[in-house]
Amino acid sequence: MADADSPSDAGDPGDGSADSVGSTAAADADAAGGPAAAGSVIVPVEPTSTLRSTIAHVAEAAATGGAPAIHLVEIASWRNGDPESDERAAAAERVLERAAAWTAADLDDSEAPGAADVEVVTAVIGADDYLFGADDYVRVLAEYAEANRADRVVLDPEYTPVGNTTLLQPLEFALSNTSLSVETAPVDRPTRRERFRTEATTGRLVALFGLSLGFYLLLGDPTYWFDAVTGVATAAIVSITLSRVSLDSDPAIPRTPMRILRGLVYVPVLLFEILKANLVVARVILDPRLPIEPTMNRMRVIVGSGLPLMTLANSITLTPGTLTVRARDSDLYVHSLVPWAREGLFDGSLERWTRFVYYGRRSARLPTPRERDDVAILQGDDATEELPIAAADGGDVTAEGADPTADPEEVTDR
Repeated sequence: MADADSPSDAGDPGDGSADSVGSTAAADADAAGGPAAAGSVIVPVEPTSTLRSTIAHVAEAAATGGAPAIHLVEIASWRNGDPESDERAAAAERVLERAAAWTAADLDDSEAPGAADVEVVTAVIGADDYLFGADDYVRVLAEYAEANRADRVVLDPEYTPVGNTTLLQPLEFALSNTSLSVETAPVDRPTRRERFRTEATTGRLVALFGLSLGFYLLLGDPTYWFDAVTGVATAAIVSITLSRVSLDSDPAIPRTPMRILRGLVYVPVLLFEILKANLVVARVILDPRLPIEPTMNRMRVIVGSGLPLMTLANSITLTPGTLTVRARDSDLYVHSLVPWAREGLFDGSLERWTRFVYYGRRSARLPTPRERDDVAILQGDDATEELPIAAADGGDVTAEGADPTADPEEVTDR
């Protein structure tokens, strides 16, 4: 069994990035005396109820069809250098090791003449960036396939690359826009009831029910029987309908209670920051000179994905003078009204507090965005980077029909 690394090597130096599982495919190819053979098959892996059957199908098909290698890959739902990224990478490695053992066993049991020649390769890919949708997953899959001379992708019918999050755009549809051949393994799928139980775990249901009921009673009167009854009913509806999309992991002891306690500490801190920003913005507005300097800024953050990233982005937006307009990979694009707000943003106070809430005091001591040089001003006389006008949608300012010398504001107007 061979291991392959992610084809992308764009990790951030100095941010504590963890290495992807295994060594690079290019190094393996060089050691073997040449490039990998064409015709390999890629199997995206996640722990599902149909993974074992999918691997059995792929192993037999590869042995019969003469595929030189089976690449078992896990698309990272984290970013190297994030808090807890090492633990999540280790968990991914365990899943890949188990899948590789199944594949090797199936190849050994196969009676096809080419079974002994099929190589099994494992890799974690996409850990250098935050992946937010089907297009991002397909991009890293296509890059890996090109680097390893693979031309076919076999999907587990129950596969979702970010655990319980359902893609708005089906992965099969996005893969159809590439040169890769795409196939869904013809294996028996569990019933919808079984899949629902897998996604909506008891822990998530109970946690969301408790949070919803507590919030409802906080707004009402917990001593009034009517509020208690309607609160239970409302919390039950919320927990049943939203447990699969509201929480990205099961509550755990002592992690979840500690996060709640640290969140209670963070609330007055955030209110104090909001109060300070309100006073500064009010002074600017009341000044007859109106000394504003609106700019768009980019800040690369290290808080993890999902709920921590959402907490930081919303905290920035709640603070007057700053507005988060886009989260792209690990970058937040934030509009600031005055230089004071921009400098406070780069000093990373809210980022540190967000890390404290979710990961504890040790993570809060990480360098600030300014200290990491992970900030940029995108507009004005102090701009350090060009404003990505079309890049936000995957385009290019100098696309066909555009004048590369045109003024950016003119391009925007067009």
